Amino acid sequence: MNVVFAVLVLAIVQAPPKKVEIVSVTGCLREQGPNWMLVAATEPVPSIANQAQGAEIPTTPPAGKNTFRLIGTSEFNLPTMKDHTVVIRGLFITDKVSRINVTSAVEAVASCTPGAPK
Repeated sequence: MNVVFAVLVLAIVQAPPKKVEIVSVTGCLREQGPNWMLVAATEPVPSIANQAQGAEIPTTPPAGKNTFRLIGTSEFNLPTMKDHTVVIRGLFITDKVSRINVTSAVEAVASCTPGAPK
């Protein structure tokens, strides 16, 4: 029993921590019940946590196919960007529902791509 416990503890101690990437995604900001969602969103690309600027902000809504649940949003004034195209940066958490723990949010276009899910 002690040997099994020791092997288990050793395996846990030696397991490398799971790295959480900082990504940037662009899509349509929607409020769905109590959740903020980014729909019709681009693929996540490696990024930095700082706010997108200049050429990093698109001038037309992209037609992405991804959906992300946004968490940690209380720091941002998302209601002013509702139903607009935004650039979101944050920690990418993959699970049953992909989530982004938001570190920055900036409005890109005052509309969403036609056909973006409600």
